[in-house]
Amino acid sequence: MQTRVWDIGTDIGGTFTDIIAVQSASNETRIAKVPSRPDAPVRAMLEALAAVGLGAADVRRFVHGTTRVTNALVEERLPRVALVATAGFEDVLEIARYRREELYRLDIRPKAPPLVPPALCFGVKERLDHSGVVVEPLPEAEIERLIAWLKANEVQSVAICLLHSYANPVHEKMLAERLEGVVPHLCVSHEINPEAREYERASSTAFNAAAMPIAVEYLTELEEKLPLGAGLQVFHSAGAMVPIPAVKRRPLVMAMSGPAAGVSASARLARDLGRPRVLTFDMGGTTTDVCLIVDGAAEMTDTRMMGGRPLRQPMLAVHSIGAGGGSIVSLGPGGLTVGPKSAGSVPGPACYGRGGDRPTITDANAVLGYLDPEARLGDTIQLDVEAARRVIAPIAKTLGLGLTETALGIVKVANASMARALRRVTVERGVDGRDCTLLAFGGGGPMHATGLADIYGLKEIVVPAASSAFSALGCLTADFSFLQQRTVRMPLNGFPQAAFAERVGELVREATTPLIANGIAERDIAIEHVALMRYAAQSDSIPIGFAMPLDIVALEADFHNRHQQLFGYATGESCVIESVRVQAVKASMTAFSRPDVGRPPVTERVRDCVFEGGRPVPTAIIARETLAATVSGPAIIEDAWSTVVVPPGWQARADDLGNLFLNRSAA
Repeated sequence: MQTRVWDIGTDIGGTFTDIIAVQSASNETRIAKVPSRPDAPVRAMLEALAAVGLGAADVRRFVHGTTRVTNALVEERLPRVALVATAGFEDVLEIARYRREELYRLDIRPKAPPLVPPALCFGVKERLDHSGVVVEPLPEAEIERLIAWLKANEVQSVAICLLHSYANPVHEKMLAERLEGVVPHLCVSHEINPEAREYERASSTAFNAAAMPIAVEYLTELEEKLPLGAGLQVFHSAGAMVPIPAVKRRPLVMAMSGPAAGVSASARLARDLGRPRVLTFDMGGTTTDVCLIVDGAAEMTDTRMMGGRPLRQPMLAVHSIGAGGGSIVSLGPGGLTVGPKSAGSVPGPACYGRGGDRPTITDANAVLGYLDPEARLGDTIQLDVEAARRVIAPIAKTLGLGLTETALGIVKVANASMARALRRVTVERGVDGRDCTLLAFGGGGPMHATGLADIYGLKEIVVPAASSAFSALGCLTADFSFLQQRTVRMPLNGFPQAAFAERVGELVREATTPLIANGIAERDIAIEHVALMRYAAQSDSIPIGFAMPLDIVALEADFHNRHQQLFGYATGESCVIESVRVQAVKASMTAFSRPDVGRPPVTERVRDCVFEGGRPVPTAIIARETLAATVSGPAIIEDAWSTVVVPPGWQARADDLGNLFLNRSAA
């Protein structure tokens, strides 16, 4: 019997670990969902693999997204990390930026404490100027002093961030060479974030150093349990796959990798469906993640805040809020609030029957009748609707409302929170979101999509096939790529073509090396170039694509046009290329057809559900794989892993690939 014929995509969420398996020859698909294990993520992945009836010997390629590194950083479950900086700049993390977290709240801390405490920050006597010229050499005595200090402090990981090393890494390379073997883990800023802005670069390097022990231990265990060599890959936050060795050196690429996988799959589906503007709506058990896709490409960002500290690296512009199916509902002086605390996978919502005693969004959906009380979620969880009623009852009593009225209020509060997240990625960026298609996936997205669309004024909703495991599918169908970005600071007036071409060539070599090392032929790798440009007097830059050899006139015209589109004006000021981004890409060859969503056809049933108005309404319950014609609400469309709510005033239809399209009914 032929082995290693299955391609696997997995997404480790805060509540569930999703898996989708595709057989390369027959295109057979299998989907499953198992509870996540925060303390044993590799075990959860192996359990997910067993849930689709496969073992390690069956797997050809295994790609996964995870929030393990992100969660460890946010929750500050970190090893001892030291920061090595230029003498006089040891306190860069403590000084940070002048901004307060909350301008008018004096009762909370003004900013997050430094990731590395002052006692573990060390200054070495050396200096470069802004162009990379050595002003003060790094003496041997300083290196010896640093080694003695590190041995005395017994740190696990060291972050090296010297002044202006993005322009010339000579001193960082000297330190890295001498510290090899002195400490278990070491990272240098010119590899992690070779860009200007000292604080952001130091913060990102410290984040990476803190993540290295966690990531290396986790990925090494994964390599031992799934010895697939180049077939074992990780999804990174810029929206593609990377090999394990590259991730061990730069574990920060895993930050937000799970949500990024769902966005990657959404971008591909948006192109396939011909939808120019799409809002992704990924509601899982712990968080809801949203992102804007324009013309088949997701927006990118260079910086996001994590635990109140900047993390600077190119990544998909995913906005997350603490409102998932397991988010805990509270009643305080300001009324009902949802999240950010979550019941997680243990114990989970009360209706899961695993000991949960706090009301959650999922409990509210169960009380409203949206979840089938007779079915097993993923063949593992038997719903206990009475438990959901019990935990919501105290809130209902305090408010003087009935159970269903309270549950409906909880859902409305959750929808309002998620609508604010959509505004963050549209209105605040100058985009009219009402013209977008809402792409709803994750365990809870299809249940809340119409409520969100009503608040926001959206006209169309798409629920993709395999919606509950859509992020896992994104891991499987994404391109294989690696990305490098570096500050160059080159004005277009008197542009140094030769020096620019040399810098771009270096970035291309750095970006392609991990792919070539993973067995990809250089001729199969496409290179994408982006210049991050600004007017000379500006601080922030905008991305402009270009081709080599560089056409300066065309690039400047593209910058002025894009600036006009974004900000409503363009000037005759001189322009500067602040940074260059190069991405090496091997396009995905993974084919994907309509998946088996896990439930045999059943006879249509009717169940009472509660919608706007608060009264129970007889609602048709339809198995998703049997849907052939347009269905008008009220209706519930189910498969083994997800529930799609079609309220009164909405209708749903399916295409040949199993995607559902929801629109408002004709008047």
